[in-house]
Amino acid sequence: MENMSRRNVLKMSMIGAGALALSGVNADANSKDINWDEEWDVVVIGSGFAGLAAGVTAANKGNKVLIIEKMSRFGGNSVINGGVMGVWGNDFQEKEGVKDSKELYIKDIMKAGGGLNHAELVETLADRVQDAYKLAKDCGAKFIMLKLHGGHSVPRGALAETDSGAGITRPMTEFFQKIEGCEIRRQCKLDRIITDDSGKVLGIEARVDYKFDRNAENDDKENTSGTKKFIKAKKGVVLAAGGFSRDKHFRKAQDPRIADDLDSTNHPGATAGVLLEALKVGAEPVQISWIQSLPLSSPDEKGYGVSSAFTHESFRFGIIVSPKTGKRYGNELANRKVQADYEFKSKNEDGVYLLSMCDSKAAAEMLPEKLEKVQKVGIVKKFDSLEAIAKAYNIPLDEFKKTVEKYNQYVKDEKDPDFGKNLSKAITKGYDFSVPPFYVSRVIPKVHHTMGGLNITPKAEVISSSTNKPIPGLFAAGEITGGVHGAVRLGSCAIADCLTFGMIAGENF
Repeated sequence: MENMSRRNVLKMSMIGAGALALSGVNADANSKDINWDEEWDVVVIGSGFAGLAAGVTAANKGNKVLIIEKMSRFGGNSVINGGVMGVWGNDFQEKEGVKDSKELYIKDIMKAGGGLNHAELVETLADRVQDAYKLAKDCGAKFIMLKLHGGHSVPRGALAETDSGAGITRPMTEFFQKIEGCEIRRQCKLDRIITDDSGKVLGIEARVDYKFDRNAENDDKENTSGTKKFIKAKKGVVLAAGGFSRDKHFRKAQDPRIADDLDSTNHPGATAGVLLEALKVGAEPVQISWIQSLPLSSPDEKGYGVSSAFTHESFRFGIIVSPKTGKRYGNELANRKVQADYEFKSKNEDGVYLLSMCDSKAAAEMLPEKLEKVQKVGIVKKFDSLEAIAKAYNIPLDEFKKTVEKYNQYVKDEKDPDFGKNLSKAITKGYDFSVPPFYVSRVIPKVHHTMGGLNITPKAEVISSSTNKPIPGLFAAGEITGGVHGAVRLGSCAIADCLTFGMIAGENF
């Protein structure tokens, strides 16, 4: 022992600390002498898609449910989500004659995930996503049209009214608030999960009247606002607190390549606090280092903004061009990792970004008010000619014209020999890049989704790292979990994941 190197001592100390955290050995969390301030059947942490689905489902079974939200408004990150839910066999597909299947849905998700998906979770998602879609509609959510996101073989995204996640969260929140004996509470933050000596979850310690501090370096560690309360959950706790895309320290610890100054599409409250508390009571982590950046974003606005309302259509129906060369960069409908990696690689220090563009036919696929808005805020520019685009962005004109001519022929042929973009009429509707006015946006990735999180069973039970069995009384759903998406989450599958496993979590009570 005396001859052990300092490095080995440190190594053993780190292993010991990690084992302690992951084994569920947490003296503070095991308490027999707590005086509970409140008692509920079910306590749900988070008021986004997953939390609302869990809360509504549990409440519909006669349970008294409390949903807590740490921020000053309900909905979490789900409110600013793009509002597209990937559902195979949905009503819009039927109306438009789109052929889809559960098997193709699973195949697309597994392909994007690079083989890292937990197959049993993907199969569960595919089996139950239609039920979750119905749940949202039963709560008052309205869907208005069919959309296609990169990586999907066919259009299967149902777009919510308002063109955002708020079109789902608002009616679901209102539905839940009308259920007698249930409550949804703002500015209430989970501080720890309380277990008994056997590891069974009894409830939570929380703070009411908590005020999130946007200026704090790490709100979870620095903010002491609010008043402590012990809240008992007689049947169980559901963790639905979302991902950690805004947690600069934690995301960088998982992936050191993510710079602190890299913007995120998420709301400021997307931190790792609840995830870390779950690890303290022995929850098993899975694939936490897989973090997705959204290639549909704009450097000309902060956060999520409104750019994706345009780029979802321009990626599908148009082209992405490098202003340095005037050439396409690759497959505009590749999955998000492929696109984001190329955008990171193509960005120059002098502020030159790739350009996503489409013509008037494609722009007409947008909701008119959104097309007007993206232009008004300066994210999208309108041009009457290719020459005007080239002049504005210093694109080599001759090469640019060749690129457009070649692409238009590919659309006509329904085949892209350069990059393999799906140019079948079912995808492009025959739209090429030929009818002015033309619309152009600069694009850059922003940290968007954390694929990893807590390991769960197909019943949304949180798995213990020490027993490899479910932790009694602890459930989780949505972005705080891992395993569904593997290496890459397909666009529109976040809502599907959150609503489906939130619903399943609520069915346990």
